[in-house]
Amino acid sequence: MSILSALNHQHLAVTASTNTQLIETIKAARLDASIQHLLTASAQSAGRGQRGRQWQSPNGNVYLSLYLPMSLPLTGLLSLIVGHELALMPVIQEINQLRIQQNLPKIGVKWANDLGFYGNQSVSEETGDGSVITPLIFHKLSGILIEPVWQDGAMLGCVIGVGLNVVTTPLLTTQTREGMSYQAVSLKDFYLSADSQSISAIPALSTLYEQIAQALLNAHQRFVDIMTAPDTIHEFLTAFAQVDALSGKRMQVTRQIQGSEEVLTGYASGIDCHGCLQLRLDDATLIPLFTGRIDVLTGP
Repeated sequence: MSILSALNHQHLAVTASTNTQLIETIKAARLDASIQHLLTASAQSAGRGQRGRQWQSPNGNVYLSLYLPMSLPLTGLLSLIVGHELALMPVIQEINQLRIQQNLPKIGVKWANDLGFYGNQSVSEETGDGSVITPLIFHKLSGILIEPVWQDGAMLGCVIGVGLNVVTTPLLTTQTREGMSYQAVSLKDFYLSADSQSISAIPALSTLYEQIAQALLNAHQRFVDIMTAPDTIHEFLTAFAQVDALSGKRMQVTRQIQGSEEVLTGYASGIDCHGCLQLRLDDATLIPLFTGRIDVLTGP
């Protein structure tokens, strides 16, 4: 039995959102909440990203959601573990091996929900206080959206959604970027720029579904292991450092504190055992970040 069959895979030509569809179907008891379910779609009419942002979903890309029965409390670590496992997928590893040979930045995990890399391009932006910064652009390949599934006050499990740009790259405007310094890239972009003798053809969507599904199962098991044996977190922190797209980069973080905006500048210094991004300020103070807008700076 293939991994897709084992996960009770269903594919739709189009749905509003694979996450929304799967959550609603589980809660309506049209699917057995005690077993795993995988839902994919060729396109989405109302794809969602973090904080309700729109995820543009044209045909040709991956839109996948996996339901996992689970009673453990969700923490920020799960998204990072998922990102780590996605970065280890064969398709990403093949691209990264070539990029390393070409002295190009690897595809990695940008805390806390995205896969991609920081390039050399930058764009000047005006901040809320009128000053101008020139952040590096993050080239976003994939996003992660994890949502709990609740019924009658009890958590049945969670749905992990993954969007991966394969052949179509959404065109981002100032509005759709929503103030963030990034642009979308697709697997096709990497394959077109690669030496045809050094890299294979873009995997079929069915192969990508299998690789992503296996990565999510691996992530779930690692999360369970960490939650039940907390000492194993240190092994994961070491592994995550190898795929951390922010590692060592100077950045500006804008966050809301009790209704007011706070701007911090320092260097990314990995994540802590709770999944928080650690920012090392210029006075060497280490601050854990739960949320906030991140701009990677080009200057010192």
